[in-house]
Amino acid sequence: MAPQILRAHERTPAPWKNGGGVTTEVLAHPEGSGTEDFAWRISLADVAGSGPFSAFEGVDRIITVVEGPGMALTVDGTEHVVDTRYAPFAFSGDATTDCRILGGPLVDFNVMLRRTDAKGDVRIERGPTRLEPAPGTRVLALVLDGTATLHRDSVRLDRLDAVLLQDDEDPADIAVDGVLAVVSLTEVR
Repeated sequence: MAPQILRAHERTPAPWKNGGGVTTEVLAHPEGSGTEDFAWRISLADVAGSGPFSAFEGVDRIITVVEGPGMALTVDGTEHVVDTRYAPFAFSGDATTDCRILGGPLVDFNVMLRRTDAKGDVRIERGPTRLEPAPGTRVLALVLDGTATLHRDSVRLDRLDAVLLQDDEDPADIAVDGVLAVVSLTEVR
């Protein structure tokens, strides 16, 4: 089975659950699931102003600033300054979370994992790496900046393009000329 290539130009933006911004879904599982019934969801969000985050009961979130000056997130009363690009920050979707943008609009990369269905992590790569899903795991790699090339298939990925490997696929070496987010996703059984 060949890796699934997910091109940025094929995605359609949609309003946030709370109507406060715009999100562009990269991929969700199961296919066709919405904000109330996903096991995991990966997206990019345009954040134009300060305001509350949507609540996602039973969901763990990992957010990464891709563009812009960053934000201060107040999560259940504790402020966390998230202003370093490409530095994942994990928090509970159950928490009351308010966002104060720091000096202007931003774009962030979001990974949401329903605790009863999935677990995962995000790592950032800036050079050649190997995408190798463990048994029962999927790996999604998204180019946050620059480009990347899958060696096995000589497929070029431009900014915000992604590739998904299933656990039954052969590993793939990827050359990174920029910044790559690698998300490992495991279903909870």
